[in-house]
Amino acid sequence: MRNVSPVMQRELGAFFYSPIAYAVLTIFLLLLGIFFTATTFQPGNQASLEGLANLMPVVFVLFLPVLTMRLLSDEYRTGTIETLMTAPIGETDVVIGKFLGVLVFFIVMLATTLLYAFIVNAYGQLDWGMTASTYLGMLLLGALYLSVGLFFSACTGNQIIAAVSSMVLLLVFTFLSDYLAMQASGALKLTLRHLSIREHFSGFTRGLLDGNDIVFFVTSTGLFLFLTVKVLESRRWR
Repeated sequence: MRNVSPVMQRELGAFFYSPIAYAVLTIFLLLLGIFFTATTFQPGNQASLEGLANLMPVVFVLFLPVLTMRLLSDEYRTGTIETLMTAPIGETDVVIGKFLGVLVFFIVMLATTLLYAFIVNAYGQLDWGMTASTYLGMLLLGALYLSVGLFFSACTGNQIIAAVSSMVLLLVFTFLSDYLAMQASGALKLTLRHLSIREHFSGFTRGLLDGNDIVFFVTSTGLFLFLTVKVLESRRWR
């Protein structure tokens, strides 16, 4: 695992020197600013970020696959994956290093939104406990989305295909499963609710820390990272 740090630092350098990453960050903040003004920063509204946080699954589906689409797809396109795979470094190190690199950049993106929390607190009494729960939920949600994006980036050398595939899968398990659960009943309803990412995320925005929700996000993220490692291992032996 000592090889994880160089891979992570390499990815972080690529992000902080990439105009695409800064473009994503700028548009992300502008869009959230519009949503914040429309849903939260209105006279008479409750001093809470719940309304803004409930929009995060949509925002993350649109933006996070764009951050992950190049992580491994670009290595395939440029041929540097061959150099990376012949270096004394394991597939697990590559996957974890790249995941941590994009996760740190995502945390920076998320940290910039704390500005909205301070604005709300300046005009009302913000519940910081609920806010902390909301940010934990957004961190876990983002980590899962990034792991899905990394997996699809490992599956193809085409960045656009990687991004679109990630978006489609995330839309299915974030929104479609949630909608179908409302229409179903019995065991099917319970199954769909368990598979719904939005269902597991919603508790965090209300200040509820449920161990089942945390386990869902951690294990799901771990599963996609594991699958990404297996994809890389399969390419080594082709």
